[in-house]
Amino acid sequence: MAKGAKTTFRCSECGWTTLRWVGRCGECQAWGTVEEETAAPTSTVTSPAPVATAAQPITEINVESAHAVPTGLSELDRVLGGGLVGGGVILFAGEPGVGKSTLLLETAALCADAGPVLYVTGEESTGQVRLRAERLGALAPKLYLAAENSVAPLVSHVDAVNPGVLIVDSVQTMTSPEVTGVPGGVTQVREVAGALIRLAKERGITVVLVGHVTKDGSIAGPRLLEHLVDVVLQFEGDRYSQLRMLRAAKNRYGPTDEIGCFELSDSGITGLADPSGLFLTRRAEPVPGTCVTVTLEGRRPLIAEVQALVASSYLPQPRRATSGLDSSRVNMVMAVLERRANVRISNADVYASTVGGVRLSEPSVDLALALAVTGSVRDVAVPRDMVAIGEVGLAGDVRAVHGISRRLSEAQRLGFTRAVVPANSEVEVEGLEVVGVDDLGAALRAALPPDPR
Repeated sequence: MAKGAKTTFRCSECGWTTLRWVGRCGECQAWGTVEEETAAPTSTVTSPAPVATAAQPITEINVESAHAVPTGLSELDRVLGGGLVGGGVILFAGEPGVGKSTLLLETAALCADAGPVLYVTGEESTGQVRLRAERLGALAPKLYLAAENSVAPLVSHVDAVNPGVLIVDSVQTMTSPEVTGVPGGVTQVREVAGALIRLAKERGITVVLVGHVTKDGSIAGPRLLEHLVDVVLQFEGDRYSQLRMLRAAKNRYGPTDEIGCFELSDSGITGLADPSGLFLTRRAEPVPGTCVTVTLEGRRPLIAEVQALVASSYLPQPRRATSGLDSSRVNMVMAVLERRANVRISNADVYASTVGGVRLSEPSVDLALALAVTGSVRDVAVPRDMVAIGEVGLAGDVRAVHGISRRLSEAQRLGFTRAVVPANSEVEVEGLEVVGVDDLGAALRAALPPDPR
């Protein structure tokens, strides 16, 4: 070993390092993923070298190349902050089968109208990608396909095509001849990503890297990868639902509190400018055990419906089943209902879910859940034109939530005429009757008719 070289051991899953070998990673607790890694000796003296571009006063910097160019998909542009930026590197991650390649292929076809786009696939053949593009209607003369698993041939394709956008699907399948290691390992992913980032910055092209995720939903590979790129996008969705959501975990060119909504179908993936209708059940008459609420996904208000079913139980320990809701939050709300509002559910099975496969984890859903459970117990229904927004505390109080004016404006736009909100909200919306409540008992009296029993 060369003098000064240092041997460390690194986890191939999460990038955790240690000075000695261990069988189990101390960070992600994975077995058999710690591999030996030799670092080259470093010098403490840095010699001056020629610069590529001389430093300039900030007032003289040209910002034309930093402007975002729209992709043609409004929901994607919303999350990106306006579109794609030349020289930017985007890490696009999501679970298998969620629709990452479908969305990027349609985006590539739209961007190809303005200039050449190179789509490099390391997981499929070009024929397979062509067949999918035909099915999606994503054929464009300036969309180029290449099947490669090495960075060196990829750079040759870039030299030949000179694209404005480069899509690499996926970064875990690419390898670099400069380093050793298996494809998808920490060393290979770090080197491949570094080479593609340098390529993007030197040539001013937008690079989109598709990334795999681990079992817990985090991006596979070293965490350093997320720090190096400019934008980190998470594509989420239930495989049994048509709804897909795009979130920005990191964005140097725009906000990180915007979401994009898409609908996945056999003919492709389309943006949903108004997705609230997916989360409501259309019925002629109100049904006991349902309540509508307004949740905020980033800056975007979404109308969603919470459903609850309370049934007699013959088990020593009654069932508690949830779908689309935080189970611990549901259990807390039920405990508050029984202790503070005298709603007897300790000996009953309780099933709580959302409509349309949407995931609601915001505390503002508590009040709607409480009304749905109580309505199911009493067999009375919340009025169809009413929404409920508020967080329920352990003392039975109804707490304020942020963005209440945006939530109520969305409810009024969709035809709701009454809203039950925390008493200290102090907001007025034309055409909407706002009822402020201090505690859970007042909310039940305002939203539900008296118990017929």
